[in-house]
Amino acid sequence: MAGEIPDLEALERTGTGKGAARQARRNGMVPGVVFGGDEDPIAIQIPFNVLLKKLKAGKFKSTLWNLKIEGREDVRVICRDVQRDVVKDLPTHLDLMRLRRTSKINLHIPVEFINEEEAPGIKKGGVLTVVRPDVELVVTAGDIPEKIVVDLAGKDVHDSITISGVDLPAGAKPTIDRDFVIATISAPSGLRSAENEEEAEGGAEE
Repeated sequence: MAGEIPDLEALERTGTGKGAARQARRNGMVPGVVFGGDEDPIAIQIPFNVLLKKLKAGKFKSTLWNLKIEGREDVRVICRDVQRDVVKDLPTHLDLMRLRRTSKINLHIPVEFINEEEAPGIKKGGVLTVVRPDVELVVTAGDIPEKIVVDLAGKDVHDSITISGVDLPAGAKPTIDRDFVIATISAPSGLRSAENEEEAEGGAEE
């Protein structure tokens, strides 16, 4: 992860349980818990508007945060879960896990496709079909990549892009051992129809 580790400021929350969590929400806060790292869990709360803004900015779960709690030492954390209201889809609780900089963790890293204009298959009217918009990788907590870049230059109709053909960030590797497909370039609908007719005619001749 390039640049400085961003801060995530929280307040320590007194009291636990559903009653205390409800009170935090009434006060405009989102309750949460910090766990892991061979230390006791800490109940925390983060202002709702602050958390919502960070969630909307994206990559919240794939970011290593420097958690600042008044009266405690800063600690690096990663978000393991954000619970949301099923109707409003707004955050109601979050779980943060303490990490060492060298800790290995599994994270879903977004995929970005570049050079579509240099892909013959797309120039012919082919369609890029994204099978995996993100890929789960084992990464080091102190060096989380922002994205995986897939270069489409030279890709033609019926070509598949697999994980083995992608340059992964240093120190990162897929959680799945087999070589899986990230995206394909499908034939344009007109070409598909022509191919299907040829196959049908070929079958009739047999």
